[in-house]
Amino acid sequence: MADTLQFDLVSPERRLSSVTAREVQIPGTDGDLTAMAGHVPTITTLRPGILRVLHTGGTEEFVVSGGFAEITATNVSVLAEQALPRAEVTADVHARMVAEAREAVVTAQGAGDSSRVDEAAKALADVEAIGTR
Repeated sequence: MADTLQFDLVSPERRLSSVTAREVQIPGTDGDLTAMAGHVPTITTLRPGILRVLHTGGTEEFVVSGGFAEITATNVSVLAEQALPRAEVTADVHARMVAEAREAVVTAQGAGDSSRVDEAAKALADVEAIGTR
């Protein structure tokens, strides 16, 4: 069995990465996980956070806002709602992300759905934490 897997990251705007990776660290909704060659087939939703790809050229980091990851023994495909290389996340970009997350909390509160409020509040905390990393 090979010790690498194919990694692809796309967002609605563009393809951000397509490399042969040793491991992919994913901010999953149910917790962070690391995908490596031979991983059991899995589909998971993403929470806002840092997605890291370790490959022979080094480490790439991307800020993702949500989406899905499909993991197999030989591939990791991430379809992100929004994604940016970490280097492109300036203070202004982060402030906009936080404002959007806060707006989602207010919208959920207005709808009176406590489960949506909880989800939006968790997403807000995750987005705020991106700025501290």
